[in-house]
This record gives sequence, C-alpha cells and structure tokens, in this order.
Amino acid sequence: MDRKFVDFQLAPDDLAAIRFGISPGHELCHAVRAILRPDEYPLQWGWIRAHRGGIPREQFEVLALLIREDGYFPDFLTTTPTWELTPEAEAERVRDIDDERFAVDMTKVLVRSEGARRTAVQHMLDQPDRARAMIADAWLSVWNTAVAPVWTPLERLLRADIAVRSRRIAESGIGDMIQTLHDRVQWSDGAVRVTMRIWSEVVDCRGSGLVLVPSVMGTTGCFVLTEPPAQPTLFYPAQGVTSTWARDSADAATALGALLGPARARILLDAHEPRTTSQVARDTGLAISTASHHLTVLRDAGLLASTRDGARVLHRRSPLGEAMVGAAL
Repeated sequence: MDRKFVDFQLAPDDLAAIRFGISPGHELCHAVRAILRPDEYPLQWGWIRAHRGGIPREQFEVLALLIREDGYFPDFLTTTPTWELTPEAEAERVRDIDDERFAVDMTKVLVRSEGARRTAVQHMLDQPDRARAMIADAWLSVWNTAVAPVWTPLERLLRADIAVRSRRIAESGIGDMIQTLHDRVQWSDGAVRVTMRIWSEVVDCRGSGLVLVPSVMGTTGCFVLTEPPAQPTLFYPAQGVTSTWARDSADAATALGALLGPARARILLDAHEPRTTSQVARDTGLAISTASHHLTVLRDAGLLASTRDGARVLHRRSPLGEAMVGAAL
C-alpha cells in the first residue's frame, strides 16, 4: 500500500518563516475527543476524572457534534495559532468567522455525517448567524469548565516545549529540530513531511511559512491544516507530558521549592510574563532587595532572562527556565 504524506514545501530563504504558536482551540477540540474516547487518551485520565463532571452537557454536545471522536473537524475551531493567542480572542474569532469559510468548513462536516447528526449540521448551515453564536458560546462554556482550570500548567508545558525546540534550532539547525517533533515527521529536501493515514498533499508554503504548534491534549499524533485561508500548520504532541501534568499547581511549587527554595520557585513559576523587580517583590511579599537577590541568582543560573525597557528591567523565564518548569509539571 502506498504511503501517504503531506509535504510542506519551503524555499531556502523561507526557513526563517517556520515559527511556533499556541492554539487554545486545538487543546479544546482534543479535550472534547479525550472525553468522547478516554481509552485513547491515558495521559488525560487524571484531568478527565477531575473536570468531566463540571462540563455543561448541552454545550458539550454542540462541540461534540462538530468535533466527533475522530477525523475532520471545522478548521475555524483552531484559528491561526500565534505566540500570544488567548482563549478569549480565539473564541471571538469563531464568533466572527465569515460566511464563506463557515459554509465551506460546515459542508465538509455535513458530507461526513449521517442520520440525526447530518440533520443537525444542515440546520446550522441554514442558520449561520445563530449557529456561529451557539458554537462560540459552547466554545467558551466548555473551555471555562474543562480547560481553563488547568490552562496554567498546560500553557507552561507548551511554552517549555517551544523553548527547548528553539534552543535546538540554534544549536543544531531547523532540520535536526524537525526530526524530533514526532516519528511521523521528517525533514526532506527543504520540506517538512508528515506521514498521513488517508491522503497525500503538497502544500506550497513559500512566502507564507509554516506554524509549528505543540499540544498537551492532542497526544494521539500529528494533525495538519493545509487549506486556505488557514495558515499552513502542523500540530504535534508536546514533549514532557505525563499522567500527572494536570496536578494542582501547588504540587509543582512544592517540587520546585525542594530544588530552588520556596521563594525562588514562586518567582520562577510566576515569570511566564515579564515583570519588574518591584512587581516581583510585591507579588511574593518580599523586600525589593531580597527579590533582587533571588532574581540575580535565577538569572546567573540561566533560568531567567532580564531585559531593559526604558528605565525598567523586566524579568522573564529563559528557555532553560521554561524547560525546568515544564519538567516539574
């Protein structure tokens, strides 16, 4: 049987256009799939046990109708991932999706549907304004009850993965990093090749580039977006995801605290956004001089990076710090 591939083709001068992003929508869609077929998502069992009971049934069923247990789901549920894409912004993009794209994506769902599901999808196609609002409301409702409670540790894992892979690019080059994404992903003659189950496609990314998106919920394999207007995108399982990833953040603080001491662990855990020394001192209840000392120790160890912004100095986790926090989770 012939092997199937999606080849994302890049020109030599487009290599800089390979960039990373984060997709709350992709995490949400695979959270829905994990609940629909938990046997295939063993790394999510702890999260499922803790949060499944609080998910509103009606809103969940709206998303389950579109996402299903396997196969295609509407591309508009995972808008173009960026570094700073927030869940709220992605939900609003779903609400504002244009008529043409909504019709195209929903028609793809329709032709893959039968019986009552096909009838329900057709009703959505017949009433696009009502359907968009209903889907966006369901998106936010399921997000707030299922994913938002664990978004902090989940996002840390995503950013830790990106930090480690960015460092690998700097040390070994883009091709070497691509080879580590997944056993279905290869770097071949200026193209990122993804082994697929059903179809083959050549995607010309020259001029547009390729977005690489790690996933904590989507641990079952790689997924791609290839059709305009979507940005060519490859979703891959984030490294370092274990069965305890969704544990309480206090557990992570305890683990890091045993290594770094409680104050430095707290500073490092909170350093996912840049903050001044005064902000760090206020948030941790430390004197400015004490906070400054801890920041210096963390920076000298390579766990924090400090940059000047006018009269201010901002502190944020370095790639090594991201990796350490991700490992603790």
